[in-house]
Amino acid sequence: MMIFEKYGPAALQNHTHKEKRVQKCEADPVAVREELGSREHKGKSVIYENFSSRLAIPAGVQLPIKACQQNTHTKVSTEHNKECLINISKYKFSLVISGLTNILKNVNNMQPKDTMRLDETMLVKQLLPEICHFIHTYREGNQHAAELRSCASGVLFSLSCNNFNAVFSRISTRLQELTVCSEDNADVHDIELLQYISVDCSKLKRLLQETVFKFKALKKVAQLAVINSLEKAFWNWVENYPDEFTKLYQTPQTDMADCAEKLFDLVDGFAESTKRKAAVWPLQIILLVLCPEIIQDIAKDVVEETKMNKKLFLDNLRKALAGHSGSRQLTESAAIACVKLCKASTYINWEDNSVIFLLVQSMVVDLKNLLFNPSKPFSRGNQNADVDLMIDCLVSCFRINPHNNQHFKSALDWWPRIDAVYCHAVELRSMFSDTLHRAMQGCGAHPAIRMTPSLTFKEKMTSLKFKEKPTDLETRSYKFLLLSLVKLIHADPKLLLCNPRKQGPDSQGSTAELITGLVQLVPQSSMPDIAQEAMEALLVLHQLDSIDLWNPDAPIETFWEISSQMLFYICKKLTSHQMLSSTEILKWLREILICRNKFLLKNKQSDRSSCHFLLLYDVSGSGTSQMSLDHDAPGATLRKGKGNSSMESTAGCSGTPICRQAQTKLEVALYMFLWSPDIEAVLVAMSCFRHLCEEADIRCGVDEVSVHNFLPNYNTFMEFASVSNMMSTGRAALQKRVMALLRRIEHPTAGNTEAWEDTHAKWEQATKLILNYPKTKMEDGQVTESLHKTIVKRRMSHVSGGGSIDLSDTESLQEWINMTGFLCALGGVCLQHRSSAGLATYSPPMGPLNERKGSMISMVSTEGSVETPVSKFIDRLLTLMVCNHEKVGLQIRTNIKDLVGLELSPALYPMLFNKLKNTISKFFDSQGQVLLTDTNTQFVEQTIAIMKNLLDNHTEGSSEHLGQASIETMMLNLVRYVRVLGNLVHAIQIKTKLCQLVEVMMERRDDLSFCQEMKFRNKMVEYLTDWVMGTSNQATDEDVKCLTRDLDQASMEAVVSLLAGLPLQPEEGDGVELMEAKSQLFLK
Repeated sequence: MMIFEKYGPAALQNHTHKEKRVQKCEADPVAVREELGSREHKGKSVIYENFSSRLAIPAGVQLPIKACQQNTHTKVSTEHNKECLINISKYKFSLVISGLTNILKNVNNMQPKDTMRLDETMLVKQLLPEICHFIHTYREGNQHAAELRSCASGVLFSLSCNNFNAVFSRISTRLQELTVCSEDNADVHDIELLQYISVDCSKLKRLLQETVFKFKALKKVAQLAVINSLEKAFWNWVENYPDEFTKLYQTPQTDMADCAEKLFDLVDGFAESTKRKAAVWPLQIILLVLCPEIIQDIAKDVVEETKMNKKLFLDNLRKALAGHSGSRQLTESAAIACVKLCKASTYINWEDNSVIFLLVQSMVVDLKNLLFNPSKPFSRGNQNADVDLMIDCLVSCFRINPHNNQHFKSALDWWPRIDAVYCHAVELRSMFSDTLHRAMQGCGAHPAIRMTPSLTFKEKMTSLKFKEKPTDLETRSYKFLLLSLVKLIHADPKLLLCNPRKQGPDSQGSTAELITGLVQLVPQSSMPDIAQEAMEALLVLHQLDSIDLWNPDAPIETFWEISSQMLFYICKKLTSHQMLSSTEILKWLREILICRNKFLLKNKQSDRSSCHFLLLYDVSGSGTSQMSLDHDAPGATLRKGKGNSSMESTAGCSGTPICRQAQTKLEVALYMFLWSPDIEAVLVAMSCFRHLCEEADIRCGVDEVSVHNFLPNYNTFMEFASVSNMMSTGRAALQKRVMALLRRIEHPTAGNTEAWEDTHAKWEQATKLILNYPKTKMEDGQVTESLHKTIVKRRMSHVSGGGSIDLSDTESLQEWINMTGFLCALGGVCLQHRSSAGLATYSPPMGPLNERKGSMISMVSTEGSVETPVSKFIDRLLTLMVCNHEKVGLQIRTNIKDLVGLELSPALYPMLFNKLKNTISKFFDSQGQVLLTDTNTQFVEQTIAIMKNLLDNHTEGSSEHLGQASIETMMLNLVRYVRVLGNLVHAIQIKTKLCQLVEVMMERRDDLSFCQEMKFRNKMVEYLTDWVMGTSNQATDEDVKCLTRDLDQASMEAVVSLLAGLPLQPEEGDGVELMEAKSQLFLK
């Protein structure tokens, strides 16, 4: 009872007979019930019991007693109180329920609950008056009135999105007050809130219904406020919920149309005078647009009486547009109303309601004549030309029919011409340069590079005109201004290219600085919108008519200089992995190459003096040279050299022409995209080779030199390009095709050599990350990027950072596999580039066996002391053949086996054979005993698989290189090692594979070289015949028995291949002993 007294109502606590009734209830509750004997009381008792039972959750929750405080006495007391309350409720039901309700309220207040909505509503009601005050301050002449009004209206719009009822209630209340207000100048500020609130279809309907209900009772000033504000509320709806408006014409809403029609009639009745008509026509056209069926009805010849006022309204609109209304006010209002009709029709589909478009067409001619009168541009009152209304008209007409260019002809006479701004190109360029500098500094990037006098892309820090770093707000402002300037370049390049009073070198310098700035923006991931716009601007600057403006005095030379610098810089960024979304950038680069070729094709005969830029490869691989061809131009003599000072690049190799560097860097970038895991990136790179070839075709046509002087690997590049059009297969098949084409690369160039070396460096880094996973840690506290971040990024994807690689990311591992295949396939050309002495000095013995002699290899040894990158790569591959990484060891071993055996360049075969021979020879001690270990066995097994794939796979050009290194010693050591493995399952499998390798080897014996062939073959026969023991039927295990039979068959086939045409030739002996040895060999 103490709890009840504490939380119950005061009336119950002060009841004078409380204790007596409680005692009576406790003594004999049954007697009390019989005494009262009322069905009503019994019904209330049942209600209470149900009420109480539903609350019969733990007592600490039902009543404010904490569970931790409950003991036996407390529980008994609680149950006792419940029984008392049930009995009291028989005759004081309402009082008990009231008390329990208050208890529940207190309990609820003790527990967390969501009061956000209630609090939010209260806050909105408190906030609204303050917001409305700021909206209306513009009338008071406050110097910040416009800014306050703009901010406050934005807040009101946001509030109305989730608290529409609170805002609507304020407006509705004010409307109701104005219906009974007798003042002519009543305050209508709250009505004007209509134009700032967020409305959807249902909310707009509510506004229309409220207006219809109260419009007639309002005073004129309030009616005009409603008319003006409702029209703006309509546009709020259309612009924020365009789909709803479009759907209105697909599925007409009768209730919306009824409200709009009623309000139209009310407003039409209000428009008694010319002045009032001019005020209401813009709203009337909107109300008519909300009635699709009425628009169709009034377009007919016969119109119902109730709709005659709508038809008359449209007729008056047409008359006013044509200038037949006799009132300037009506003409201006008709123009505004028709522009709003055109604008509204752009949200409607033609097939949903063609009548409204016919209505627009019937007015648009007069509308344009009125708005775009050259002698008298349209204006309201005494104001200047109403440019906003003209823009709305033109944009709407264009959206209705975008293919009709006649829209803009009427506007050309008065529309400001862009060429009036061309004279300010210097100021615009200066503004662009300064804004770029500040924006880059604000983003923490390096300041924009500046052109050196030689017009190269040498990156150097320039002194800033300001010392302090811009604030975040200033940086955002600079970014916005920079974006606008770049869009300006995109829209009309002449704005910044115009140099009316500058000489050739000055024009070239200003153009170079402009393009430099744009190129700097391309890799800026912190400004993606500006970077994209900069790419578009650069593409526009590479159009034919734009390139001519770079330097009209010397367009060809300027093109080569500036475009090559840009190409060099972009490709350098791509190959140094400083760009996200690099696939998209490569697509853009392909468009740049197309533009370059169009310009070259147009000008290839116009200025032959430009041919000193047409550089020739030294196909022998000794480098490149610059060639100037002698023409009629003064001072153009045939010479070779490092080039003049204007062509030397400080951005790359000193003394090399920048256009040569650019082409080399482009080749490097395209090669390195070939190992991307992104199929699209690979195909785009392959397609770019076509444009390299097209450029070579154009350049070689100038002086009829061979195209291979420009592109030594022209034919293979064309194959890459053709494959890019046909390939529509998966990643594995595409990579296999890429590696096949890479093996066809015949001539080493600066491009393919640099691409191989850069890829090799990345491959080494990636290999270390993989082998150290997951133990790779950050060194010296410097966070290094993960594998996928440190290689060329093909997509906007990220792998876990911190200097480690997440092997669950298949893209990273696949990229490593692709790099491995790339290095294997292209390695032969790089080996050829580094060795001036040819390796192919040996011709394997051909012809009948009796004419063949055991030959000694006359080639230059591939085991020189110089460790080339290719040699290091092969060594690394051999170590990875036995990789035992717990997570990806099997994948690495499998891929190394397949890639080395199937995709290795044939030029690397001799080096591979020698390195395999040297490695396997270490598996024997000084006495020739086998050093049997799991790792050695694994290496032997991998070697057997690689050699079999290599010999079985008749790769193009393999015959030329197979014989350049003997495999006799390696094969004999393989057999010696394998023969001691025993007869376990795995050992039998290895022996079987070795026998199959021997058989394949003998099939290719004409391509292979043997130092002592007969002796070698006899020795192999001796070893292999020991395996044919006929013991396959003695094995107890069925698996072993089956494998043993396979080994028997494989060894017999290998022996047969070895014996074919083989004379009996024992190792030693003479005379009788020799004959006996031959007999034993024969019997064997």
